[in-house]
Amino acid sequence: MKLTNRWNRFVYRLWAPVYDALLERLFHPGRVAAFRLLGLRPGERVLLVGVGTGADLPLLPEGVEAVGIDLSPDMLRRAGAKLPLPGRRVTLLQGDAQALLVPAAGFDAAVLNLILSVVPDGNACLQAAAQALKPGGRMVVFDKFLPDRGRLSPLRRLLNGFSTLFGTDINRRFGEISRGCGCVVLAEEPSLLGGVYRVILLQRTS
Repeated sequence: MKLTNRWNRFVYRLWAPVYDALLERLFHPGRVAAFRLLGLRPGERVLLVGVGTGADLPLLPEGVEAVGIDLSPDMLRRAGAKLPLPGRRVTLLQGDAQALLVPAAGFDAAVLNLILSVVPDGNACLQAAAQALKPGGRMVVFDKFLPDRGRLSPLRRLLNGFSTLFGTDINRRFGEISRGCGCVVLAEEPSLLGGVYRVILLQRTS
């Protein structure tokens, strides 16, 4: 099964009430590592792509301005319940992260935590985020990826058919997703599940 926006709206309506309780303890260390690598500073504007239930919001340092985007209105309602946050200006927008929904070159940084394996087209999502960055701006990705080399086994294909029912693709490769995004990788760290999840810091070059 291929992921679609229609399916994701349905699945994440079901996930919204239980997402934080079931999954946030697992994903929290990866989110913390992502923000550490990104190194946000007071006065910067940051785009949170796929903000979901707002699990990243408490990690924003004071003095930053953030815009969070998500396709699911149900997930956004959960994020909105975490606001306001003292010392931070946060705006939430509903929309498709595969398109540029904010002014181009308007952000110092972007956070893409657990979104590139969820959207139907990860490359389109990453390119839209890159376009939102100022030249030299940086973004961080925390997600699960296959190694860029190696064949996809029949078992992995079968498992992915199951995982997409829950709104995530386990067979994506970052090298393919990042093709043509106009960014370079500055740093990369293994994260959860023995490095199945990775944290990747990029910088816009064009």
